[in-house]
Amino acid sequence: MSLDYLHFDCAEGSDGTGVLEAMASTWPEQVPAVHAEVVRVLAWAHAEFPGRRGPLEEGFDWDYNLHGMRELTAPEALLYDEAAGRLAVQPGLPGKARHTLTLTLSGNAGFCEAFRQQFGLD
Repeated sequence: MSLDYLHFDCAEGSDGTGVLEAMASTWPEQVPAVHAEVVRVLAWAHAEFPGRRGPLEEGFDWDYNLHGMRELTAPEALLYDEAAGRLAVQPGLPGKARHTLTLTLSGNAGFCEAFRQQFGLD
């Protein structure tokens, strides 16, 4: 199953556990597609490892953290005022919102291997 927006980085601990982390930063038009990918990933994890989500240190197979942020940016025109020896700043109009989502999965070796196979990670 391929993913277009979520690109996972993998890190493995010496104890066989792993962390899979992805971040997507998109314009509002792409947010539904990003959300759909998150749903696909989490639905797969819940279906393949049912009832086994929770803190790994308590014996569970996998867990996740999901965060989102919407950022508004506005350009600034910066001009150097030679006579005054300082910058003059003129704020511009705010642009479109930028949406950033991070999904971090942690799992035991079995979960991480199954995840790599399912989503084609090397």
